[in-house]
Amino acid sequence: MVQEREAVIQTQNLTHRYGKVTAIENVNLAVYRGEIFGFLGPNGAGKTTTIRTLLDFIRPSAGSATIFGLDTVRDSVTIRRRIGYLPTELTLLDNWTGIQYLRWLEQVRGAQDGYLAEAQRLAERLEFDLSRSLKGLSTGMKRKMGLIVALAHKPELLILDEPTTGLDPLMQQVFHELMHEVRAEGRTVFLSSHNLPEVEAICDRVGIIRDGHLEAVESVTNLTRAAFRWLTFTFDGASPQDEFRALLGVHDVTAEGSRVRMRLSGEASLDAVIKLAARYTVTDIEIEHPTLEEIFLAYYGRKER
Repeated sequence: MVQEREAVIQTQNLTHRYGKVTAIENVNLAVYRGEIFGFLGPNGAGKTTTIRTLLDFIRPSAGSATIFGLDTVRDSVTIRRRIGYLPTELTLLDNWTGIQYLRWLEQVRGAQDGYLAEAQRLAERLEFDLSRSLKGLSTGMKRKMGLIVALAHKPELLILDEPTTGLDPLMQQVFHELMHEVRAEGRTVFLSSHNLPEVEAICDRVGIIRDGHLEAVESVTNLTRAAFRWLTFTFDGASPQDEFRALLGVHDVTAEGSRVRMRLSGEASLDAVIKLAARYTVTDIEIEHPTLEEIFLAYYGRKER
């Protein structure tokens, strides 16, 4: 018997309108315990509105959502105690140091064993000096402080909105390691990001939102394998590049010397391409699955067309 996965976040036709403008509409989404879920979309697609609605910073115009099985409106205070949140725009108290800010948060949340020790451990990982003033921090330094605050109390669920904005590549790698550790502990991460290689590297599943509508939810592996693939043949002598162009589902055929590269979409017959190539002398063949970034751009381009 297959055990049903536990949904940490669940939405039912979640909708929010700003006056006459619909920001998100009928979003149905499930995020499961112990996974890293990436939430993708261009600016204005509805990512931050979805997050703010989940956190009860704004109320749904229609539909509903639960976190840990609790209603996000009725039980919002209880839910927030169990969540670590990093917003896109982080406001810090400039007249305090990092450690003063953390001690204040500890008082607000209630004393928790190991909270400050965990915050110090995270600060060392992220190369952030907690004794420094929070005034005048760069975007990257604010992000580091925000991550420390979000992670230090070891929440069951992390909701992170563009978490690596302003971080250098080394700190982005540290962030990836931290997220893998969170997942290994059975905790859950819901993050929005414009950094598609990062999402591909660390996320188990992704949701793509466009104009307020959730267009796709799929595992990263399935998404990158199902959309299309690149094939490159190297021939010894003549090549059938024009014949490739005539095949169904074959696009973007380019030739450079004896090498012919093409993109095969979902409806393409790989069998037909291989049989055509076999009529000639093939010295090499390469198959590349697309990156998440290529899929994202192709997906939005297809929708626009």
